[in-house]
Amino acid sequence: MKDIDVIAVLQDPVRRRLYEYVAAQGREVGRNEAAEAAGVARTLAAHHLDRLAEAGLLESGSRRLTGRSGPGAGRPAKVYTRARGERSVSLPARDYRTAAELLAEAAEQAGLDAGLRAAARRRGESLRGAAAPCGGLEQAMEVLAARGYEPHLEEGEAREGEDAGRGGVVRMRNCPFHAVAERFPPLVCGMNLALLEGLIGADGPVRARMDARPGECCVVIEASKNNHD
Repeated sequence: MKDIDVIAVLQDPVRRRLYEYVAAQGREVGRNEAAEAAGVARTLAAHHLDRLAEAGLLESGSRRLTGRSGPGAGRPAKVYTRARGERSVSLPARDYRTAAELLAEAAEQAGLDAGLRAAARRRGESLRGAAAPCGGLEQAMEVLAARGYEPHLEEGEAREGEDAGRGGVVRMRNCPFHAVAERFPPLVCGMNLALLEGLIGADGPVRARMDARPGECCVVIEASKNNHD
């Protein structure tokens, strides 16, 4: 199926709501949960979820949602997660990815990492404009969501001397530079970190740092050590 046909599958509003819900969870989602979230009947949700899986937008599998195993545990239920592949449409055809990969290759070979990070930080500051640095994690999440990073708050233990509940970090399920970052991770991840430092403000109550984890953006946002939300 061509990318334009795949994207057209999301034209149905119910199907789009189901896709957006599953994509936002970052885990397997069952039919009952998806149906409740979209406000539709389970049978209708199942139809649309399977259609999304057929189009390659979701991946489907099965597991027991009860958490039990053995006799009496019930039959495995169908579950869905967002597919890993990318889909894009450009009319007329454009190929910015190849250009980005060539530029990244040339920058890496020429040792231009520092210059790229400096340019990325300036771009982040330019995108932020006259706005003050982000005042806390909630505001940072709004900024990141607007840029397509799909942020979510992950609770954690507070550092020594901090109040309980201040140990959370904002992680991001999507890296807008994923395809190029896979080929040139140190270069592109460093660029991404510098861009976000400029975007959220390097001297404000929150800071960006590297903390790569499979399937997510390599950068996380957390409260600065010397600031409080």
